[in-house]
Amino acid sequence: MPARTSAALLAFTLTDSGEVRVFLGHMGGPFWESKDDGGWSIPKGEYDAPAEDPMEAARREFAEEIGVPAPDGDLIDLGVHRQPSGKQIRCFAVAAPESMRYVASNEFTLEWPRNSGIVRRYPEIDRADWFPLAEARHKLVSGQVPILDALTDVLQS
Repeated sequence: MPARTSAALLAFTLTDSGEVRVFLGHMGGPFWESKDDGGWSIPKGEYDAPAEDPMEAARREFAEEIGVPAPDGDLIDLGVHRQPSGKQIRCFAVAAPESMRYVASNEFTLEWPRNSGIVRRYPEIDRADWFPLAEARHKLVSGQVPILDALTDVLQS
């Protein structure tokens, strides 16, 4: 079975002092509600890799998870990053204004508590914010941290 593939869009900004800041979403649902460090993600979602353009998928997923259109601008290809689960994330970066804010996310359903028969709706992303790269390394789920390295490499070249 081929690995599942997601497309991701990492919005970033450069402050007047030259600091790089990235826009991350906190994962929604009961598993993540009390987790801060290691509970954030780059906005992403699955797509049909052979049939769909990954850049378009990344922009679509960003809009669905953040509630605002993906930032305009040229996308920077940060490559494919394999996650501990085996999922592949094709990630792009785009410069964005720091005024960009989270509005709302699409939702998923989950039986919670487990085996209770109660099905609840949760946002995929329950909030989002800007973080300096050093702080983002602690906020992101561990499998996505190498994407920050890829962004740093591109911005330094």
